[in-house]
Order: sequence, then structure tokens, then C-alpha cells
Amino acid sequence: MPTDSTFLLAALFLLLAAAGWAMGRFEERDEEDAPPPLNIDYLKGLNFLLNEQTDQALEHFLKMVRVDDKTIETHFALGSLFRRRGEVDRAIRIHQNIIARPDLAAEQRDQGLFSLAKDYLAAGLLDRAESVFTRLADGSRYQVQALELLCGIYEQEREWEKAIDAGQRLEVLGGKSLALQIAHYYCELAEAAASAGDFAAARQYVKNAQAGRPRTMRGALTRAHIARDTEDNKTALRLYHRIIDENTYLIAEALPEIVAIYSRENQVAELEEALQALLAKHPDRASLVAYTAIVNDIGGIPVIDECVERYMLDEPTLGEFVDLQQLNENAGDDGESAFIKVRRALSKLAARTPRYQCQECGFSSQRLLWQCPSCRDWETQRPASRVQFDTVLQHSITN
Repeated sequence: MPTDSTFLLAALFLLLAAAGWAMGRFEERDEEDAPPPLNIDYLKGLNFLLNEQTDQALEHFLKMVRVDDKTIETHFALGSLFRRRGEVDRAIRIHQNIIARPDLAAEQRDQGLFSLAKDYLAAGLLDRAESVFTRLADGSRYQVQALELLCGIYEQEREWEKAIDAGQRLEVLGGKSLALQIAHYYCELAEAAASAGDFAAARQYVKNAQAGRPRTMRGALTRAHIARDTEDNKTALRLYHRIIDENTYLIAEALPEIVAIYSRENQVAELEEALQALLAKHPDRASLVAYTAIVNDIGGIPVIDECVERYMLDEPTLGEFVDLQQLNENAGDDGESAFIKVRRALSKLAARTPRYQCQECGFSSQRLLWQCPSCRDWETQRPASRVQFDTVLQHSITN
């Protein structure tokens, strides 16, 4: 049976035949009484389609149609059609043929170049796409669109300086605001500089990220990590505490660092006091503290252990498998508490399941990714609010 593509192309041929008839009708006004002949080439192409010889039909059409002022828009439409169908090589051929015309108007040449650059982008030829978009970003009517697409290319290539430049040029032109993205570009540079041991440059990049742009907690988290790596524990703790006080979803990132610093400094009593103050101010965050403690296997701190115990007792799915209260009562003084044993087992199981999920597309990952690899949006991942007990327990049973 004819495919959807066959019907689509057949419709395109009939449309072009009608357009050809109309042009012939109006151009040959001196022959109004005689109907214009139907071009035999259209019939030949249609015959290919009816015999499901789609490739032959397309090649025949490419050879048949001349690129002139009457057919150039048809070429653009056909190229766009090929790109959407994934036949990028044919789209590239069409748009290259268009821009090869020596008498092409400047506006049409820009349209051809923009279409060709999108073909290259669809084909994964980023260097070629970048080259053409860079040319169009310099004063053409596609300047704004070219800069937006260039930012996407630079993100994929991790060329953050170029991405910042393109984003800032776009802001000047009044295009789509990339303020949040630019802040993340600076944070990427800061993290790279910190990894290389250039902490002065890293601090400056963080300052740039937060200068006159929408505030992202990534900047505070990056600053805290820099302070930690330079053994400025006082500054690190101040920043980590500010993060968990102001932002719930970064507790999973900041709390393990807070526990580690207090433990190294032998200041567990101060940690206990700080967490009690946090929970007194934000009682609703007890479940997030418990979740983070389970996932990171944090224990031995009374206030955290209390959060975890209450969290486990309130979890209905876990209660279907284990009567924790009864186990704990029967444990006696010998061995570990049933809560400790179950929590330790859950920590091992939870480590095998995704911890973060994109709120835009649902992509899941084990670690926090500032840019979702699936939908390419920035700062859309959030940690799971609860351990997926049914998933980890099922995994445990089947293995």
C-alpha cells in the first residue's frame, strides 16, 4: 500500500502541477481559449509515486524543477519537508543549489543560508552550522534566530565563553532573554577553574554569574564548594547553611557537606544545634533531611536519626513489608536497632535508583545535572521527595 510519505509527495506534485498550470494560464493571456498543456514531467513523477518508487520520484523532481523566481519558494518548502522527514542530505542539496545562484537576491540568500545551517544542525555537523549561523548573526534578518541557535551549539560543545558572548549580544538585540543560561555558563567556567586549582578565577566567574542576573542557587553552591576546597570552613558552612535555609531542593547537595565539615572539626554538638534550629524554623523539611540521610547513609546524629525513624514509620509502603515498631521492640539490647539495620539496607538499595528527575521532561539521573541532557533546559532537575520504597524493595526481591 502507498505510504504516508507517498500521499504527501503526491499531494505536493499535484499542488505544483496546479501552480504550474496557473502560471502558464496567466502568462499566456494571448492563448486564453486554449488550455495549457499539462507538463509531461509532472505525469512521469506522479507515475513514480503511484508505483511507490518514492526515491526515483524525488530525484526526478529535483532534476525537473529549475531554481528561478517562480520556483524558489517551492524549493524552500521541499527542503524543509526533507529536513522534517530526516532526509537531511536531500535538504542540504536543495539549499546548496539555491545559494549557488549568482543572481540570487540578498534576502533569499540569507533565507537559503539559514535553512542550510538548520540542515547542518539537524545532521550533527555543528562546525558547519556554527560557521553559517555566525555569518547570519552579523546583521542579517535572521540575526536573533542565529544567535539563539548558536547558544545551543556552544552549549553542546561546552564553549562557555562563546555562549556568553552570543547570549549577551542577543540581550542587546532584545531577543529571548538568556539571563539564567548566562549565569550557568559562568558557573560552568567557575567549576572548571576550581577543578584546575585557579580559585581566584573561579571566584570571579561566580561573581559574574550573580551580577545583575536572576539569582541561581548554583552560584551559592559553587562558592560554598570553592570555600570547602580552599579549607575556608567558616565561609563554606555559612553558605551551605544559607542554601538549606533558603532552598529545599538543594538540601540533598548541601547537607552531606555540612555533616562532613562538622565531623572533621569534631563539632557534632554544634551540628546538632544548627539542625534543630533549622527544623524548628522549617518543620516541613524533616522529611527532606531524612531522605538525604537515607540516600547518603548519614547516621549517628540524634536529630537526623529521629527524622529518619519518623520518616520510615510514616512510610506506608515500607510498613507492608516490615513492622518496624514490632521489630524494634523485640530487638532488646543485643545487636543493632531494627531501624538502623533497615535504614542501612535501604541506603544501599536507594543508591541504585535515580535520585533526580527533570520537571520538564521526566529525565532521571543519579546525580544533579544543571542542564537536562534530554530537554536541554537549565535548572529543572529536582531530587525525589521520598525514597521509592516499592521500587527498591522490588529490586531487592528480584535480585
